[in-house]
Amino acid sequence: MRIGVVGDTHSRFPNVERIVNLFREAKIERIVHTGDFTEPPVLALFAQLDVPLLGVFGNNDAANRDPLRREADRLGMEIMDPPHALAWAGRQILVLHDPEETPTSLPPRTDLVLHGHTHRHRNERQGDTLFFNPGECAGMLKGHNAVGVVDLQSLEIERLFF
Repeated sequence: MRIGVVGDTHSRFPNVERIVNLFREAKIERIVHTGDFTEPPVLALFAQLDVPLLGVFGNNDAANRDPLRREADRLGMEIMDPPHALAWAGRQILVLHDPEETPTSLPPRTDLVLHGHTHRHRNERQGDTLFFNPGECAGMLKGHNAVGVVDLQSLEIERLFF
């Protein structure tokens, strides 16, 4: 299973439109959003992909938490409080926004930790666990924005720049 990983979209609608196109071209099967959607209309753009979206709330989502949850429910998406543990394709995944809030004791056999908040790329192994943040995606500098694609079978990561 190939998943698209994105976070900190901060309602930069032109960037989100580009992200949707990149994910479509990459043939992702699910989206993980690591928080800071900021405004509900961002979800409608991601809904164009017609793949499941699971996300967590970020610190900049506090003002629109209820509207984000309502829009996610309307679109069949899930937005949870971080950290959120899930199992997909035989992998144990932990999704959170702020890496400083990573539990000191990870859930058993955590293969992958996905986070945002820092706007900085991270692809780092700690023991058997891979920590990944695709980096900045809401910036104005063309070619410096990125999202990630993770192959859950191999845990190989690809960054897509725009």
